[in-house]
Amino acid sequence: MNRFDVSVYAIRRRAGRRRPFEVRWQAAGRSRSKSFLTRKLADRYRAELVRAARMGLEFDPLTGEPTAWNLPEPAIVTWYQQATAYAGMKWPSLAAHSRASVAEALATVTPALTRPGASDRPDPRELRMALYQHAFNPARPAGPGSAAAQILDWAQQASLPVGCLSEPTVLRTALEALTLRLDGSRAAANTIIRKRAVLHGALGYAAEAGLLPDNPLDSIGWQVPQSSAALNPAVVASPAQVSALLDAVDRTQPELTAFFGCLYYAALRPEEAVALRLADCDLPSSGWGVLRVAAAAPRTAAAWTSSGTSYELRGLKHRPDGAIRMVPAPPVLVAMLRAHITAYGPAPDGRLFRGTRGGPLSGSVYGRAWQSARTIALGPELAASGLARRPYDLRHAALSLWLNAGGDPAQIAGRAGHSVAVLLTVYSHCIHGQDDLLNQQIDHVLEPFSRSGPCPSVESQRLHRPRDGRGRRPLYVRGFPARPADGPQSTPAPNGHSRPGDSHLSCSKAILEQHANSNGLPDPAHGWPKNLHQRSANRSLRHAKADATIW
Repeated sequence: MNRFDVSVYAIRRRAGRRRPFEVRWQAAGRSRSKSFLTRKLADRYRAELVRAARMGLEFDPLTGEPTAWNLPEPAIVTWYQQATAYAGMKWPSLAAHSRASVAEALATVTPALTRPGASDRPDPRELRMALYQHAFNPARPAGPGSAAAQILDWAQQASLPVGCLSEPTVLRTALEALTLRLDGSRAAANTIIRKRAVLHGALGYAAEAGLLPDNPLDSIGWQVPQSSAALNPAVVASPAQVSALLDAVDRTQPELTAFFGCLYYAALRPEEAVALRLADCDLPSSGWGVLRVAAAAPRTAAAWTSSGTSYELRGLKHRPDGAIRMVPAPPVLVAMLRAHITAYGPAPDGRLFRGTRGGPLSGSVYGRAWQSARTIALGPELAASGLARRPYDLRHAALSLWLNAGGDPAQIAGRAGHSVAVLLTVYSHCIHGQDDLLNQQIDHVLEPFSRSGPCPSVESQRLHRPRDGRGRRPLYVRGFPARPADGPQSTPAPNGHSRPGDSHLSCSKAILEQHANSNGLPDPAHGWPKNLHQRSANRSLRHAKADATIW
C-alpha cells in the first residue's frame, strides 16, 4: 500500500441527488468520493487534492485525505500561561530582588490582558496580589481551594491569547497599564522602564517558542519615558556633617559606627558591608589598609530566595561570579575597624557585623539607628530634608568627595564597583569647582576684546588669529573680505537721524576698510565694481592678489 499513489478524477454530476456534484479519487489503493451541493465547492475541494498530490504529501489510508489535513489544531496559549512559563524560566538565574521585580511587572500587565467583558472579575488589588505572590512565584503555588487559587483560575480563563499582542491596540493597552499604580496615579519613569523591559523579555520568549512571529514591542511607536540617573546634590552630606553623624551613632549605638564608616570611608554598599569578614580585611597598626570585597548579602523577602531565608549570600553586583574588588581603607577607617574588632569581635562565621541575635545585620536595625543619628546630629530642620536620608547616601557622599578631590575617575569607579560612565553620569551634579575654572578660561580668551571696547581694532583681532604649523594664517582668516549684497543698499534716515544698528554697521565697515588697506586690497566700500560684468572680469585678478597677500 503506497500512501503517495494518488489519482484524482473528473467531477461527476449525479442528477436527483441532494448533493449532485461528486469528487472522485483513489488513494492508498482505495477509491474515495465526496459529494457537494454546488460545482464551485466541488472544484475547490478537487483542486486541493490535486495540489496535495503534486506536493508529494502523504495520504491517510483511513480517510483518503492528506494526513496534514487531519492534524489536531494547535492549542491556544494564553498570556497567563506564557507569563507563568517565562517567570519559571527566569527564576533559577535571577537574584531574589530581580525575581520579585519580574513578578511585579507581570502582575501589573496581566490584568490588562484579560477579556473586558469577563464576568465575576476579582478586586484589582486582590488580583494583583494573587498574581504577584503565587502565579509568578514558582516556589509558592496557591493552595487548592484557596481564595488565591480561585482568583488565578479566573485569570487563566479570562486571559487573552498570546497572539492578540501582535495587535497594536492590545499591546498599547498593556503598555499603558505599566505606567499606572493601583490608585491610578502615574508611576515613576524608572519603574515604567524596568517593567517594560520585563514585558519585552516575556514577548521575546513567546517569539522564541513560535507563538508570535516576532517581538511586537520592537515595531510599535510607543514613547518610552526618560529618567535622569544623576544624583540630587541635596542628599550629599559634607565631611563635617558625616563626622557629626558618625559621632551621633557612636554615642547611641557604638557597635554600628564601623559599619557606617565602611559605607563612607570605603564607599561600600550596605549589603557588601553586611557580608564583610575579618579574613577579608588587612588592617595594619598604622597607615592605610585594604578591604577585599568578594560577596554581598542583600536582604529581601524570604519568599523570593532559594534558601528560604531573608538573606542570601551572592557575588558582587553586576560582576561575574567569583569577582573581587580591592578597596583601600584610610587610616581613620582602619582605626574604626580595629576598635570594633577589639570591643565586639567577629561572628562565629567571621562576619564583622552581626544582628541582635547573632545573625546577619538587619536593614531595619541599622536603618533605625541611622534615623536616630540624623535627628541628633542634623537637627529637626535638616533631618526633615533629604540630606543623608538613607545609609546608602554615605556612599554617595564618599564618591562625590573623591571626585571633587581630583581623583582619577577610572580608579574611583574601580573602587566603587561600577563603570566610569555610570560614575560620571550619576555624580555629574555633585562635582564642584570646575565652573570657576571654566569661567576663568573664558574670561582669559575674552579679555583682549573686552578691553578694546564695543568695536575692537583690526590689530587686536590679528593677535588671536590661528596659524598653521608653518606660521601661515589660513585662507579663511586673511582671505578677501565678504562681498556686499547685490540688493538695495541701506540709506541714511531722513532728518539726519541715525537708524538702529548704524553704529555697528559703520564699525564693521571701518574694520573691513582697515583690513583691506593693510593687505593691499581694494576698499570694500568703494572698490567693488558696480557693473556685474566687470565683477566677473576682475574676479581672477582679485583672487591672485589675495593669494599673493596670504603667501
